[in-house]
Amino acid sequence: MNIFYNKNGIGDVLLVQLQMETPEKIQTETSGDITLIKDGEGQISGFNLFNASSYIDFPETQGVDVSEELITALQNALEKNGVAYTLEVDLSPKFVVGYVEAKEKHPNADKLSVCQVAVGTETLQIVCGAPNVEQGQKVVVAKVGAIMPSGTLIRDAELRGVASSGMICSARELALPDAPEEKGILVLPADAEIGSSFEVKA
Repeated sequence: MNIFYNKNGIGDVLLVQLQMETPEKIQTETSGDITLIKDGEGQISGFNLFNASSYIDFPETQGVDVSEELITALQNALEKNGVAYTLEVDLSPKFVVGYVEAKEKHPNADKLSVCQVAVGTETLQIVCGAPNVEQGQKVVVAKVGAIMPSGTLIRDAELRGVASSGMICSARELALPDAPEEKGILVLPADAEIGSSFEVKA
């Protein structure tokens, strides 16, 4: 789930994206303050909540965090407007500490590496182009579904014929202060806890 809210820019409307991909064909259905956005097969891909501030207490700062409280408020808004739809949202952190268990040369690209990265509950295969990535490092991983500070959404991908799920991040990509100009991933201290959340300011 991705949430967008900018009262000054577009008014008191909360935009909720439920599917990773934008459907080619879109149809809409309005019920009260809710406009459902459906794909060509009638599946709900997102919705807009109008008069959003009457349902949700928004923080003073820009940006809305997806939390259990927000999901509950959205579910209540759907029910109040007669929409029979149950939100199922993965609230696990999308930026986590990873451990590079293995690194191999990409079979079809000299400057790419294929890494196996443990992130706590699973091991992800990530294709990485950083010159300094090495086996045994603790790194920051943006998992599929993460939104980078630049606004880029991380998706499953295939790079030069090799599947990649997530991204090993540099300090610049994470918009960290005093990030170095040279290319390269951010290497974390050895005592960083694998699978723990890494806070990113979007």
